[in-house]
Amino acid sequence: MASLVVRNLDQSIVDALKQRAARHGRSAEAEHRALLEALLLKPKAKSFTEALKNMPDVGEDEDFERVDERSGNDHVFG
Repeated sequence: MASLVVRNLDQSIVDALKQRAARHGRSAEAEHRALLEALLLKPKAKSFTEALKNMPDVGEDEDFERVDERSGNDHVFG
């Protein structure tokens, strides 16, 4: 395994890392590894807005108009 040394960090970053590590019950080094893995190796889930923006244009809104099919179906739940 490779090693990584990070120099010239602001003390507030080091303190935040240590606090986060304590909340997760691990060392600052283990927390650093977990953060790097999460940010660099795991794909980021799309937000709902991003998912909507990526949907293909498949028609006009009128093409998807909701039809009320409740009438005549009383026997289904009766």
